[in-house]
Amino acid sequence: MANNYEPSSPDYRLYGFRAADERVEDDFGSVAISDDTFVTLAEHHTGDGRDSYMLLYDGSAIWGIPGAPSYVSLHITRDLEQRTFCFDQGTHPVVPLAQNCLIRRGCPPDAIELSNDEGPRAADALTAQIEARLKTNPDNRYEVLHHYTDDPGIFDFGIETRTLTYDSHPGSASAPYRLFLEEVAKDMASYTVREGVFTSAEAADHWIFQRETPLPLAPPPVSTVNQRAEAARARSTVTAAGLAVPPAPVTAPRPSAADPSRPRRSAP
Repeated sequence: MANNYEPSSPDYRLYGFRAADERVEDDFGSVAISDDTFVTLAEHHTGDGRDSYMLLYDGSAIWGIPGAPSYVSLHITRDLEQRTFCFDQGTHPVVPLAQNCLIRRGCPPDAIELSNDEGPRAADALTAQIEARLKTNPDNRYEVLHHYTDDPGIFDFGIETRTLTYDSHPGSASAPYRLFLEEVAKDMASYTVREGVFTSAEAADHWIFQRETPLPLAPPPVSTVNQRAEAARARSTVTAAGLAVPPAPVTAPRPSAADPSRPRRSAP
């Protein structure tokens, strides 16, 4: 999700603290040297003062390596007794993945919602639903393989961000490569996110470069209620007339019900 935010240096809350060692000092200096191009989209500081979680937009990314991500996740940890600090920092192509990184480092999910309302808004409910899934990333199902942000940096053109992932969810086994396509409108007022399904990374790349067909969309998720209903119907031994159906006679030994574990397919 690109934006038209006004830069403002983040409040790191490090007054009176020093870097834990020389490496931390050098690394943090590399982050902070260009923080006049940062915009704080969300932040959370724990009540005991030991941790700060920040989601930042880096306005300078457009001038760097083509396709570079624009979002920064920053987790600062402080030793209140020694008055020192350490930090972890990551870059991400889209906001939900940056939020997920901070959540995995201990930030409460509700505390890292966007607080800056100057950027574009989700255009529809499906966009919000997909982003919520990427933010929580249940069971670490999505592994990011590669991504690219296509931002021309001029007016009258939208921005497209492509994030290819490998989905380890059993329900995605037939087409485990998922392309999340974020498109920001040229007026920067709204954006959409769609999930494309592919059988291989090569198929996803072919679609990206050729665009011969519409994006093959993922089917809508089946609700838990519907899944339970289907399972109940499958187990039922009652006919439509309400009479019990006797089990069929066994005429041959049944094969073993044991299902040996199969190795999980990993991303290339």
